[in-house]
Parts: sequence; C-alpha cells; structure tokens
Amino acid sequence: MLIGRRKVVHFSVTESPAAIGTGPELVNAIQLETAPQFLLRDRDGIFGEEFRRRVAGLGMEEKLIAPRSPWQNSYVERLIGTLRRECRDHIIIMNEQHLRRVIRDYLKYYDQDRTHRSLDQDCPISRPVEAVEQGKICEFPKVGGLHHRYVRKAA
Repeated sequence: MLIGRRKVVHFSVTESPAAIGTGPELVNAIQLETAPQFLLRDRDGIFGEEFRRRVAGLGMEEKLIAPRSPWQNSYVERLIGTLRRECRDHIIIMNEQHLRRVIRDYLKYYDQDRTHRSLDQDCPISRPVEAVEQGKICEFPKVGGLHHRYVRKAA
C-alpha cells in the first residue's frame, strides 16, 4: 500500500505462504522507477534473507515495526480490517481462486470508488466531483453487488 493516497499496489493469496515466495512477490509489486524509499513491515519469519536481499536490490530501506505492535503499521491493519468487515464477512468463499477474484474486485472498488475521510471524501485514485448539471444519479454494482458506485449521467 502506498501510504500517501492509501492506494493498494499489490496483493497475493496463497494457501500456505512460504519465505521463498515473498521476494518475487515484492518484485511483482514494485516498479523500479517508482520504488518507494522505505518499506514498512512486521517481523514475520516469512520475510527471510532472500526477501531482504530483494529489498536492498530495489534500493529500499526496511523499517521494522516493534514485535507484536500492529498499530505501528496502522494503514495496512486498517485496510485488512476494512476488507474483512466490508467484504469478506459477507461472502462465502469457495476456493483460493474465488478468494483471489473477490479481493481483486474489492480492491479495485477500494481504489477507484470507495471514498476515504482521510482523503477529504476522495478515492485513492482521485476522481472529479460531479456537478448537479451533469444529470441524474445512476448506480453501478461493484464486488458482485455488495457495494455500488454512484455517478451522474446525462439524460
């Protein structure tokens, strides 16, 4: 997650996470020309030596939160809680592929449609304020109808 706009840049789903897979996931998440200066992470053992080498290779500096202190990574913890409360708690997940699709759809909604108080009621991917003169309000279902986007359409 990019903290400035609360934009999710990458997610992954796996039944059994392993340290060997976290390094390649990091490279998939980060584009070299826009790599952040710092990577804030917890002390999970899944972040092994290969992961640390990849972080250094991308020119990022790791910042570790204190042990058992999730509040120090509050933006990501909030995202995980929001994902659970607004999405996962309302859907029966059938398998890993279904979970991946539901999370992908929700994160697209989260970035493009869901307003955030911390962003002055804007989305992580900013969108213009629509004037009343643009027409009546229409709704478009998102995340399988669990959420909606409302836009003005000319009649």
